[in-house]
Amino acid sequence: MLMQKTAEAVCHGAVTVVNAMATGKGAALGINLWTKARVTVTDRTSSFIGRNVTDPKEDTRLMQITAQHVLRKFQAHRNFGAIVETRSNIPVAVGLKSSSAASNAVALATLRALGRKMSDYATVNLAVDASLKAGVTLTGAYDDALACYVGGLAVTDNYHRRILKRYKPRGRARVLIYVPEGKKYTKDVDRKQLRNIAPSIGVAHREALKGNYWLSLTLNGLAYSKALGYDAQPAKQALATGAIAAGLSGKGPAVAAIVPSSKVENVLSVWTSLPGRVVVTSFNYRKAEARSLTS
Repeated sequence: MLMQKTAEAVCHGAVTVVNAMATGKGAALGINLWTKARVTVTDRTSSFIGRNVTDPKEDTRLMQITAQHVLRKFQAHRNFGAIVETRSNIPVAVGLKSSSAASNAVALATLRALGRKMSDYATVNLAVDASLKAGVTLTGAYDDALACYVGGLAVTDNYHRRILKRYKPRGRARVLIYVPEGKKYTKDVDRKQLRNIAPSIGVAHREALKGNYWLSLTLNGLAYSKALGYDAQPAKQALATGAIAAGLSGKGPAVAAIVPSSKVENVLSVWTSLPGRVVVTSFNYRKAEARSLTS
């Protein structure tokens, strides 16, 4: 008999430091955007219903697969189903880890609703497995999932799901994100485009391991912008007006910049004239967390 039937969880977002699509090794930085998931475990066997409250037109397959994957882990899918709802202020399909945040939040909320506990890293692995099954990632996005779930900056080997380094960047810097109009989904990325930049991304990853992660963010962003056909001008404008790092986040089209507090207005004066919008946020160091709503 289930003691907990409904629970909710919150997980924060992230931006790319090194995109793992070219080499399988990556790095990501947690930021203070968020996704919340509410999961109700029902007695409707193998029935999984998903709803994106923020953007109802978005595909809900990932959230359904994630809840199902958690139930299957405990053989509970034979007796139960789940209703999953998500809310988020993370723009979808622009490279800001909306899928990683959602799969983490749904996995954690489903565990809580079942009355089960797993370690942070085991929960992240469940979410990564679900993301791979749903086809929303090419490498498993372990770097993204980890940075979203535990916060801070994570440098990883995605194919082997190994944490190579973790950092807590300090200083009075803000994270500015330019979000152009339009979206790009992982399924639309042609990996052949990325072969030529693999050596450059290898350099960026090695620099991140040395602690030069802001250099990595910029090198990575310039290389992926070229490979994926994006204009690198927004990143260059941010650097020219005071950012200490700037570059494409994920598969784009969003561009992230790390900006000292004293230079935020300078970067905003350039970016706010571009089509699209600008999000101003900060580093996140908080872990994902869940709470039960019914018993």
